[in-house]
Amino acid sequence: MSPPRQQIEQLHNIGRRRAWVIWVVAVSVYVLAVFHRSSLGVAGLLAADRFGISATELASFTVLQLLVYAGMQIPVGVMLDRFGSRVMLLAGLAAMTLAQLAFAFATTFSIAALARAVLGAGDAMIFGSVLRLVTAWFLVRQAPLVTQLTGQVGQLGAIAAAGPLAWALHALGWTRTFAVVSSIGVVLMVAVALLVKDSPYRVAAPVVVKMRVLARSLRSVWGNPGTRLGMWSHFTSPFSVTIFGMLWGYPFLVQGEGLSSREAGILLMVMTGWVMVAGPAMGLLVARFPYYRSPMVVGVVTMIAVVWTIVLAQSGPAPIWLLVVLVLAIATGGPASMVGFDLARTFMPQEASGRANGVVNIGGFLAALLTIALVGIVLDWRQPAGMAAYDLADFRIALSVQYPVWLLGVVQILRFRRKALAHLARVHPGSIEQLKRGEPFVHPGFSDREGV
Repeated sequence: MSPPRQQIEQLHNIGRRRAWVIWVVAVSVYVLAVFHRSSLGVAGLLAADRFGISATELASFTVLQLLVYAGMQIPVGVMLDRFGSRVMLLAGLAAMTLAQLAFAFATTFSIAALARAVLGAGDAMIFGSVLRLVTAWFLVRQAPLVTQLTGQVGQLGAIAAAGPLAWALHALGWTRTFAVVSSIGVVLMVAVALLVKDSPYRVAAPVVVKMRVLARSLRSVWGNPGTRLGMWSHFTSPFSVTIFGMLWGYPFLVQGEGLSSREAGILLMVMTGWVMVAGPAMGLLVARFPYYRSPMVVGVVTMIAVVWTIVLAQSGPAPIWLLVVLVLAIATGGPASMVGFDLARTFMPQEASGRANGVVNIGGFLAALLTIALVGIVLDWRQPAGMAAYDLADFRIALSVQYPVWLLGVVQILRFRRKALAHLARVHPGSIEQLKRGEPFVHPGFSDREGV
């Protein structure tokens, strides 16, 4: 049914100055979310000392945070379609601010774990909200590049967590550092409240999803093979860089490879910086060759697995140049994961984008939390004496748990690519030829009948 006339009255230009202002504010919130998410990466060893915990317990901080994040993606997607990006950004900022403040003063494992869970809940509200603003405020031809820019600019938060946060923890201590960084959220709440609008139209009518139709709506979103293709793309490509940046990279480089804290921090910043270089390049490739998006993802995943194999097969510590190649390779998985959201945009219309992006986003974080937990379990199994006793051989065995996750993901990408292309050809004749010509295809409307 066509929307009422007042719902489509346009007030602002799409893809122009106001759109970019809104995007800058929204992506700043995402930068902060990535910073908070990654903050345990350089604080892991300090956290183990502060709370007197093992590797498995340390991993449980990040696993719990990511579990809450992943578990909230569908509810957040429904709320996002109902309330819009502005409300969800404000709610997410409030949750993250309170969580980091609690983490600053926590002295027990249970309180710290609760703070990380709340942080995951707030973080869960941010990225999908920013992507919805991109969908609403930018032209179709702009969307792939802006989506990539969103993901890559967000990695500034990881750079801040890898470098400045490590310095602050050393100079200011645990409590003062986390208390100071929590206050940044208050400033961004004011910016969001003043500058962000959900839509360039007069009335951005919320999607009121009644309980009796919610299950059918979610079945349709999940049943569309393009949504699952996006989810498996996001499952397979970014988890290696996530586990490396969020928790295990720093201990691997320092205790396993024998680097200094400074050298490890520099490598983590190089990794994140490369994400920002590779992102725009991936965005241009996706926009130019939309038919080959899934093969691009599979190619990146294969490259990551090959480089990891070379590093883990070394008889001793890897040379520094090889570790640089490693962080560059795994960093490319970040931009590759953003292809999943571009796939969702092809298969699902804007009014269902919150739910579709939520499903896609679950993938990468389920893979990350599974792998982070497995690495911690294997490390404790290999070396019950604790984190201080881990050596390179322990990390080699533990980090090998990535291989079955990559294999599962690639198999599923290839499987659902075939189903997704068949779905497009059946439901939207001519769309495959359009994609092969390098022309973007955007789903024209939502229909429960299009789920398979």
